Amino acid sequence: MTRSIERELLAWIVGTLLLGSALVAMTTYVVTLDEMNEVFDNDLRNVATGVATYHRSNAPHVQAHAPVLIERHDEPDDTEIATFAWDAAGRLIYSSDPRVPITFERKEGLSHPRLGGEDWIVYTAVHDNGIVQAAQRRASRREMAGESAAKILPFLVAMALIVAGLLIYGLRRGLRPLDAAARDIAGRSARSLDAIDTSAVPAELLPMVRAINSLMAKLDQSFRAQREFLGDAAHELRTPIAALRLQLTLLERSADELERTAATGALKLGVVRAQRLIEQLLAVARTDPAGPLDPLSPVDLDELVRTVLEPFAAKAESAHIDLGAELHGPAAVLGDAGQLAMLLDNLIENALRHTPEGGVIDVGTVTEDGCPTLFVRDSGPGIPAMDRERVFGRFFRGDVGGGGPGRENVGSGLGLVIVKAIAERHRASVRLLDRAQGPGLEVRIRFPLSGPASGGGGRARPADLHPDS
Repeated sequence: MTRSIERELLAWIVGTLLLGSALVAMTTYVVTLDEMNEVFDNDLRNVATGVATYHRSNAPHVQAHAPVLIERHDEPDDTEIATFAWDAAGRLIYSSDPRVPITFERKEGLSHPRLGGEDWIVYTAVHDNGIVQAAQRRASRREMAGESAAKILPFLVAMALIVAGLLIYGLRRGLRPLDAAARDIAGRSARSLDAIDTSAVPAELLPMVRAINSLMAKLDQSFRAQREFLGDAAHELRTPIAALRLQLTLLERSADELERTAATGALKLGVVRAQRLIEQLLAVARTDPAGPLDPLSPVDLDELVRTVLEPFAAKAESAHIDLGAELHGPAAVLGDAGQLAMLLDNLIENALRHTPEGGVIDVGTVTEDGCPTLFVRDSGPGIPAMDRERVFGRFFRGDVGGGGPGRENVGSGLGLVIVKAIAERHRASVRLLDRAQGPGLEVRIRFPLSGPASGGGGRARPADLHPDS
């Protein structure tokens, strides 16, 4: 059965009202019984005192006659007050109901004995010539108090039911805006993500409706970004595919071995470009900041630099680029080692693409205000200040030079997109700075605050990072 807030709320409220009605009835019973005890106890005292006065004034006459014991054959009345008179010697001289097994008591005041299997309240009045007792069953008082409570209970239950009916009406009336919002959402298509009108929504439901509107705005933004990405991806894939088709045609039309070799080389290069583009498209999809993140574990940034930098050594050497590492002591972060490796891989790939022959690329770690920081610094042309925000957009390619003979210096336009997405997933910031000495670009990835790093460091070539290998 589907859980219903309305039913739950009504059940709790009606249950509370009924419980309250029962508590009011019980309170009525207790208060009434207390009032009755006070009144009837006073009546018992008055009766006992009156009978004692009578026996005291008629003592000579009473003592000259035999005890007066009335025979009773009627049904005992619980409300009746029975009276008993005793002389100074403890001899019963009068009883209004001999069926009551009263006991002689010399102590004046109220007592609560159990006589003949029933609870009684007895008031004893002591005078010079004897004792008088007035007794009444306690059951009569309880019965009268119970009748008073029983008379008020139906009115309390009826009031609870009336209140419950009004609550049902009020709840359904109050929830109508929510039903209207639900019908509005149900009647929309998958592309209709406009905000729900909140003008008629009650204050209690406003936070939930606003949360739904916020979610729909995020979905709309996500769908729009997805459509733009798919459109851009299709456009970007069209160019390498067209180039592959052209290179394949040139290979088929090759007249001699020299042309065939050149066409085959161009075709292989085209396949590498297409593969690189597809891999980066997949990387963009996997590194969406809103997507799930794999379990985090401690990552040694110095070790990460050594591992990622080593495969680029041959490529840098063939391009006559001085590729080195600057490791300034232990630096560890909590993160996804695979994604951080992808981040650093893209930064080094970009630096190699745009650094001219004879240039320098430094990759390393440093601590800024206690925060572990990765950096990649190159001596390429850099990025103009006006383009530094735009380079994080998908498929953006600035007008940059650099590179060298036989090297492609135009990437897919996705490298820095991937870098920023991975950084955001690790709550890190990305900064693009000018190189301190000469032209070039320095990219810094600053991770959240951690413990202070210790130790020193220096610059090493990739071949020197693993001396034992």
